[in-house]
Amino acid sequence: MKKTIPVIGMACSACSANVEKKLKELQGVKEASVSLPGRSALVEYDESIISLEKMKEEIRSIGFDLVIEPDRSVEEIERREMTLLTRKTILAWILSALTMGISMKWINIGSDSIAMQTQMLLVLVVMIYCGRQFYTSAWKQALHGMSNMDTLVALSTGITFLFSVFNTFWGEQIWNSKGMEWHTYYDAPAMIITFVLTGRLLEEKAKNGTAQSIRKLMGLAPKTAHIVKGSQVEEVPISTIQVGDMLEVRAGEKIPVDGVVAWANSFMLEDGAYVDESMISGEPTPALKQKGGKVLAGTVIQQGKLRFRAREIGENTALAHIIRMVQEAQGSKAPVQRVVDKMARIFVPVVGAIALLTFLVWWAIGGNAMLPQAIISAVAVLVVACPCAMGLATPTALMVGIGKAAENNILIKDAAALENIRNIDTLVIDKTGTLTIPNQNIDFTKADNLPLEQRETLKPKAQEAMKELQESDVEVYMMSGDKEEAAKYWAEKAGIKHYQSKVLPADKENLVKKLQSEGHKVAMVGDGINDTQALALADVSIAIGKGTDVAMDVAQMTLMGDDLTRIPEAIKLSRSTVSMIHQNLFWAFIYNIVCIPLAAGVLHIFGIDFQLTPMWASALMACSSVSVILNSLRLKFK
Repeated sequence: MKKTIPVIGMACSACSANVEKKLKELQGVKEASVSLPGRSALVEYDESIISLEKMKEEIRSIGFDLVIEPDRSVEEIERREMTLLTRKTILAWILSALTMGISMKWINIGSDSIAMQTQMLLVLVVMIYCGRQFYTSAWKQALHGMSNMDTLVALSTGITFLFSVFNTFWGEQIWNSKGMEWHTYYDAPAMIITFVLTGRLLEEKAKNGTAQSIRKLMGLAPKTAHIVKGSQVEEVPISTIQVGDMLEVRAGEKIPVDGVVAWANSFMLEDGAYVDESMISGEPTPALKQKGGKVLAGTVIQQGKLRFRAREIGENTALAHIIRMVQEAQGSKAPVQRVVDKMARIFVPVVGAIALLTFLVWWAIGGNAMLPQAIISAVAVLVVACPCAMGLATPTALMVGIGKAAENNILIKDAAALENIRNIDTLVIDKTGTLTIPNQNIDFTKADNLPLEQRETLKPKAQEAMKELQESDVEVYMMSGDKEEAAKYWAEKAGIKHYQSKVLPADKENLVKKLQSEGHKVAMVGDGINDTQALALADVSIAIGKGTDVAMDVAQMTLMGDDLTRIPEAIKLSRSTVSMIHQNLFWAFIYNIVCIPLAAGVLHIFGIDFQLTPMWASALMACSSVSVILNSLRLKFK
């Protein structure tokens, strides 16, 4: 079984890395890939060895949850969590403002002792109610020898709070007796939690933008359908439709499931109706549907009405298959992301070690007199070091890129294909059905005596696509099983310099092998079973949506419709997406490289009295994650 399962509770790259690691450790799980922005896990597993219930139990033990119940709505869970997060963030801001006001003496409530104890109580509410998830998650992670962003937040706020409580009750007795200056730092844990919650709230809203393309595809399917029962037509929920049911669809309505037309009528035709299939096929011209014709879920009746027998329902419709492909692609990992994931697993322990080293160095330099400085510096390091930005850098850009491709009728099955297609310098393309459209209305027994323009037609925009590819320094090779005369004619007509005729499936595979052995990065475009060997071997494999299911299953990308300019479009999108990934990773790494030393107080070595406080460290940490997501969203407008 291969299944995409929603994951609840992930907040940073270390979270997704831990969920993925736990899933891969389970017996019966063959492969697992967890997407942080997609909030899902793509799991391949053996049903006879492990169940979804067992996976859920194991993932809950480390502080997260899998949504496997069919009656449990992920959208509803996310909506409730967003509402709760909003409430907690607002309350945290109010309580933090009060804590800050008392700390800065903007609000006078009596003696210093009363002020400190009031702050303590306010911060306790922030920690126990608003920030409880940080501590429960960190504890569950620790029990399994794991750590994530919650570990850093829990450690930094916990240490600062306990140090402040100690000073509240024993500061005067301990520090004054030694002639040392002392303070409480209640505003630090309060503001850390507040800024982290604010950052997560902004992240969630931004992440919703990256998943917009999936929601658009899901929105194509109607919620209800008109079922024909005898002479009556009733409106029923789509979930009640069974294979074989007779359904009726009228002008302007969406077709609910895949099926075969039994009857059609419009004011233009007595035996046919027109259906807009552009969202599925990419073709702008409405398709004529008559008795025996196939209709697809999500397409719209433009003129007339029709009745049809349901043939594919639920997860078996063509639309559901497309949605599943996009979801799996968005959950898959590009090669660069796998490197980042390995770094994320060790990032939190390394940051913890740096924070401990910071504490020890400050303490060694100044002894007990520098103890408060040592603690605050270590806390600032824990807070400012954010694996979130690093973890979000690649998947957010990929999600937007794959979604953008889907909106333009380019279905990407594998994130690696989106990363790799920018590097191709050679394209091998099949002729019949891929570059040309066979004319099915001719008598094929007389085909040899007909002009070539009547056996078949060059696809619209084929010449434009080949020209764009060659201008981008991509060399094109056309392969055809047809005779030499036909292969030469169509290659010249399309503007292709290299071609071969009378080829067998093995010949296509051998050409791909030969080109690769010469150091070329090869993409293969095909539509039939005879193309599958070459498709499987190519660096990037592209199928035509109107081709065979086998070709589409093997290919990493599928072009819906006959517009071949989507190939150079996919290359441009790949370049934009990878450029965005590099930008995101650069800023994520630069952020940590610059901010960690500033938080540790390195500038004091050079006589500069500047250091990031825990409060500002938490603000910068939140900004870094949000900035990465917003940068990725720029792809939507390209």
